Amino acid sequence: MLDGVEIKVFDTPGLKSGVMDQAFNRKILSSIKKVTKKSPPDIVLYVDRLDTQTRDLNDLPLLKTITSSLGSSIWRSAIVTLTHAASAPPDGPSGSPLSYEVFVSQRSHVVQQSIGHAVGDLRMMSPSLMNPVSLVENHPLCRKNREGHKVLPNGQTWRPQLLLLCYSMKILSEANSLSKPQDPLDHRKLFGFRVRSPPLPYMLSSMLQTRAHPKLSSDQGVENADSDIDLADLSDSDQDEEEDEFDQLPPFKPLRKAQIAKLSKEQRKAYFEEYDYRVKLLQKKQWREELRRMREMKKKGKDAAVDEYGFMGEDPDQENGSAAPVATPLPDMVLPLSFDGDTPQYRYRFLEPTSQFLARPVLDTHGWDHDCGYDGVNLEYSLAIASQFPAAVTLQVTKDKKDFSIHLDSSVSAKHGENGSSMAGFDIQNIGKQLAYIIRGETKFKNLKKNKTAAGISITFLGENVATGLKVEDQIAWGKQWALVGSAGTIRCQGDAAYGANFELQRRELDYPIGQIQSTYGLSLIKWRGDWALGFNTLAQFSVGRNSKVAVRAGINNKLSGQITVRTSSSDHLSIALAGIIPLASAVYKKLWPAAGENYSIY
Repeated sequence: MLDGVEIKVFDTPGLKSGVMDQAFNRKILSSIKKVTKKSPPDIVLYVDRLDTQTRDLNDLPLLKTITSSLGSSIWRSAIVTLTHAASAPPDGPSGSPLSYEVFVSQRSHVVQQSIGHAVGDLRMMSPSLMNPVSLVENHPLCRKNREGHKVLPNGQTWRPQLLLLCYSMKILSEANSLSKPQDPLDHRKLFGFRVRSPPLPYMLSSMLQTRAHPKLSSDQGVENADSDIDLADLSDSDQDEEEDEFDQLPPFKPLRKAQIAKLSKEQRKAYFEEYDYRVKLLQKKQWREELRRMREMKKKGKDAAVDEYGFMGEDPDQENGSAAPVATPLPDMVLPLSFDGDTPQYRYRFLEPTSQFLARPVLDTHGWDHDCGYDGVNLEYSLAIASQFPAAVTLQVTKDKKDFSIHLDSSVSAKHGENGSSMAGFDIQNIGKQLAYIIRGETKFKNLKKNKTAAGISITFLGENVATGLKVEDQIAWGKQWALVGSAGTIRCQGDAAYGANFELQRRELDYPIGQIQSTYGLSLIKWRGDWALGFNTLAQFSVGRNSKVAVRAGINNKLSGQITVRTSSSDHLSIALAGIIPLASAVYKKLWPAAGENYSIY
């Protein structure tokens, strides 16, 4: 009986740390195991000396023997007890004695590190999983306080603290067993603590995104040329016998800038209306010709170009004597936000590639001042496996002095007849500070003329966690303007599950893709651990005048937080760029008068 608490103590013989002495230790531990089976201990005291000056893992063989004999669960209720706690601290690297706190901290860290190595999981080095340390001193010359308790050099009495630590661990152990029983054989739990769950909502949102199936290009094959064309593009676009409206227009001679400047306001307006009308009809004609060519390719197949004697047909471009295509320069790279006069961007020019391999630099929008701003590279490659299975690989690598990120998106598809195709893919992406490896598969088929249905699965490997997911997607088109896309799915990991659904309503111009006016309304639902997350977003893109475009994007969730983004581009009204002065002036105003913004805060 100790302070009113009945305590039963099992004193065990001392164990040896030598490698050759582990057979002796196993005999003692086997007898200890028999006793602990009859009466399991509430608290285990692992006793060692504080004044043992070593930073090596000399006790590692002994700790491994204890773990293998008594099980790793023995360390869940263990307290590291360091005796001879009144010993004088040794000299430090500078030659002067260490402080008592540093001396205790170094010795405690060595023992805790040895236990982590013996168990085989370095996560025990985390402060939340380390075994607690208690100091003990029983020397008769140790100084005492008025109550007769021995006092350590740091002024603390070790006996009440050791008892309080034992009582606390016993109470916490019983509370954990009552709240949620722990299964020591569950490999997903570490010494009674659950391994951190992966971000299932983020993984579910990524899985529910619509993915386009790779398709063969016109020079690789024509059987899959329409594998991912929108539903209404190939339906009743034009009739072969119908004359093109553009060819019926009278001749039109474009004017020069000097001639346009001499026109009146009404004449200039009429001229631009006629010019835009003719350009739109020309684009429609080119689009119809492209659809007609794809329809013919679909009907004839790859062997249509071979005549009955087995010779390839002549190239119409060669027959007409047209010149070979001229290399077209791509737009210049975007300059960083802040750069010097010797920035090297002007030295590099890109031509439109003729191969299926494309390499481009990645601009960091939040780079350092006076830096080139490029800290990554993006690689894209398309190929046809056995001339039948189109594949696409996209790799982006970003690296700076501290962080390294990699994003791989690869997929290969196979077509099933005229109305179906399957896709398999392998992705690598960063989730937090870990790499996630994703294997996915999807099958898409057209069950009606205006309806596409897809179903897919995914397996994600994130550290020691494996998450499996399933999704179903359906796309319905109404005419040439409206389309409804809905997807639903679930993802599971470690007995935890997240459920979600996305709905998107798209409206576009009748002349799409010639006309770029379109709008999108989206709704997303995610349920995880009993909580619902609801999000609504919309996108509207329209033209203002002849050479100005506006895109408005807005989003809000059930927590009433969101954002609104307005993007404007114009080639005529350069004065729109002056709108950028507004946020700059607002930031300067808040810097000069910080208290002014607080007076009008809604909080």
